Amino acid sequence: MNEISKRLGALKEEFLKTYERLAIAGKAEKVAKLEAEVAEPEIWHDVARATEKNQELAKLTDEIQPWELLKTQIDDLQELMELMDESLAEEITEQLSAMEENLAELKKALRFTGPHDAKDAVLRITAGVGGVEAMDFAGMLERMYLRFLEKKGFKVTTLERQVGEEAGIKTAVYEISGSNVYGTLKSEHGVHRLVRLSPFNANNLRQTSFALVEILPVIKADMEVQIDPKDLRIDVYRSGGHGGQSVNTTDSAVRITHLPTNTVVAIQNERSQIQNREKAMEILRGKLAQMQLEQHAESIDKLRAGESAGWGQQIRNYVLQPYRLVKDTRTSYEETDTDAVLDGKIDGFIDAFLEA
Repeated sequence: MNEISKRLGALKEEFLKTYERLAIAGKAEKVAKLEAEVAEPEIWHDVARATEKNQELAKLTDEIQPWELLKTQIDDLQELMELMDESLAEEITEQLSAMEENLAELKKALRFTGPHDAKDAVLRITAGVGGVEAMDFAGMLERMYLRFLEKKGFKVTTLERQVGEEAGIKTAVYEISGSNVYGTLKSEHGVHRLVRLSPFNANNLRQTSFALVEILPVIKADMEVQIDPKDLRIDVYRSGGHGGQSVNTTDSAVRITHLPTNTVVAIQNERSQIQNREKAMEILRGKLAQMQLEQHAESIDKLRAGESAGWGQQIRNYVLQPYRLVKDTRTSYEETDTDAVLDGKIDGFIDAFLEA
């Protein structure tokens, strides 16, 4: 039992150290404050503000609950240890091992130290040059990410989706919410390359195609990314699509261009022009914040046009012919089970990037 006591002591020490570094106690106090705020009837006079508070409360609660649960489990195990009953040694060892694994998983939150890592994110997938082949590859990536996000339990909201005429997608935009979403997904930002025997080629020749994946932090507040209104050109146009009830018939689609960097964001998914404009501004702030990180710029005013990752950085190769391999060009991490990767098993790539 002495060995078990040492392990439990080490676990508790590591837990408390990490608990403090992540300021879980302070977040618990914030949860209590938010609970009191949303319980006040007056807050619902402003539905948008109340909804925002509720979302913040839900996100913080999800973040601290696993820590509070593990804290209770450690305390309970300590009480059990005080009985010093040798017959309980096997049961205690099993519980201790499970808690050690749990803490190792929770400690991954320490990797999210970037300025936007705790924020939600926008995932944007765009087919590159290559016609149907590129659009099919973009569709493959879309499925891969949606499967991964489903396994992680993140909430996914469709903002924009344009399907290809024959297969795949031209572009797809999703807003992802959950704990440390941007920090989790930021490794995926860049150009992805596919090599395979094309099913769309009559001669079944090997073909290379590309798709751009953008991961942008969701920045709702203007104060975080201050944009001069004079630097914006806002165009309103009629939404397009394949028809059906979901297609707007008014001039509600919005295109916003940030003139100094020539960054363009267009949204037509929402029902009203105001909603589309708000969502477009949210995505634009995220794009500019991402560019600021890439260019190491002190402020938005210092950004330079055409110097973001864009189509210039190839981050991952998906080779399905003549051999099968998915390899990250930055970390050299690779997987030979390409089917599993394209089915959403990308945790290894993300972990390798964050640990590097």
